Amino acid sequence: MSWRPGVGPHRRADGSAPGNYSWAMTTALITGSTAGIGAAFARRLAADGHDLVLVARDTARLREQATELHDRHGIEAEVLTADLAEDKGIEAVERRLADRRNPVDLLINNAGFGHKGRYLEVPMSDELMMLKVHCEAVLRLTSAAVEAMRERGRGGVVNVASTAAFVPRGTYGASKAWVVQFTQGAAQDLAGHGVRLMALCPGFVRTEFHQRACMGTDNIPRWMWLDADKVAAAALADLARGKSLSVPDPRYKVLMGASKLVPRGLLGGISSRTGRKYGPR
Repeated sequence: MSWRPGVGPHRRADGSAPGNYSWAMTTALITGSTAGIGAAFARRLAADGHDLVLVARDTARLREQATELHDRHGIEAEVLTADLAEDKGIEAVERRLADRRNPVDLLINNAGFGHKGRYLEVPMSDELMMLKVHCEAVLRLTSAAVEAMRERGRGGVVNVASTAAFVPRGTYGASKAWVVQFTQGAAQDLAGHGVRLMALCPGFVRTEFHQRACMGTDNIPRWMWLDADKVAAAALADLARGKSLSVPDPRYKVLMGASKLVPRGLLGGISSRTGRKYGPR
């Protein structure tokens, strides 16, 4: 894989030049590809001529997405139905990532969800499911991908976390904090092997995320909302620059910097009253 920003192997189907994050690659695998940030990654990568492996639970939505991206951009879009809250779903994606004959050069670990409610208000089974998807699946899929990438001496992984990783936010924030720490640690361990890993930490993004978790969003200021397509583009640009952490908007960079100056106790109280109600992602 060539990590030269602005240089890619393809032109878009409409003849325009690819984005300035582009690199020479073959196939990207995206979990949670049918909605939100995952769908934005799929659109961006397909527009720049990259083949895709689309992973989600809903086969019908996956097929519809694959057909649309193939017809619009002329790329190959493979469908893989898998529930990452179950071992058999994780195992299916692990097998695809380990396939040396059809290599995956970019993994986007995007699948995730939120809960509405404070600690002890959420059933333990749901808390454990969150850890399964946010932590175990990310660990196993990253490992499966990176093992093959290291052999080839090229590849990239984007693990989608959240700005909630930097504030006290119960299981959701803790799981995303784990994603950040794991990704940055693995990136250091793999330095010099041609494989890049990056944790992506967006704030509030206009997706189906909050609706699925039955979270109200009416009181969130308009200026705090991010566009999913811009988030995906910024993340790919940061990966090409070699960053191991991406906070893809100046507004949230400022907020995250300011959060370091606020006492943890006060920050925890603010997060408990607002973050659990709205659930940034």
